Amino acid sequence: MKRLFAILFAGCCLIAVAACEQTTPAQYFARAVLNSNLLYGFADSGMQRQLASPSEKLTDAKTGASAPMKRAEVLKDKLDAVQSNFDKVKALSSNDDTKEMIKASLALYEFALPVYHTEYKALAAMYDSGAAAGKIAALEKSITDKYAAKFQALHGALITGGKAYAAKHGIKVREVNPSLRRSGV
Repeated sequence: MKRLFAILFAGCCLIAVAACEQTTPAQYFARAVLNSNLLYGFADSGMQRQLASPSEKLTDAKTGASAPMKRAEVLKDKLDAVQSNFDKVKALSSNDDTKEMIKASLALYEFALPVYHTEYKALAAMYDSGAAAGKIAALEKSITDKYAAKFQALHGALITGGKAYAAKHGIKVREVNPSLRRSGV
């Protein structure tokens, strides 16, 4: 009798643990769709502004002195966050319900990450080395011309799939990104 009770108790514990570890529809939506907001400004003026006017960092805690971040630091912070979000999407288990949304999210990250590692890294280095404004502007324009349209298409596909998933699961979604309203997404 004690053995049967122990087995039943262990079984109940395993079921409880398994139930706690399941990802909810809201969590799927947050990781696959909402976290992609970090990519806002990709191949557009958003990332260009971040590099042109970098955030300040504290240089002396005693005096409160600060200095602009190096653009390489700005890019590294961005890359770390984007890579972390990408890893979270890759870790999601896929099923018939989530497959398209996860696939669209992965495609978006797989498109953007190499550009951050190459062109944006070169752009950051140009800023940090004090390159001529014309050279910086030319590379910014090149990034926009080469990548903006495809990024918008991939992002639009993710948002469309995400909205359908959210509606199916009763997740309230409110658009606050003005560029999405302009593109009709």
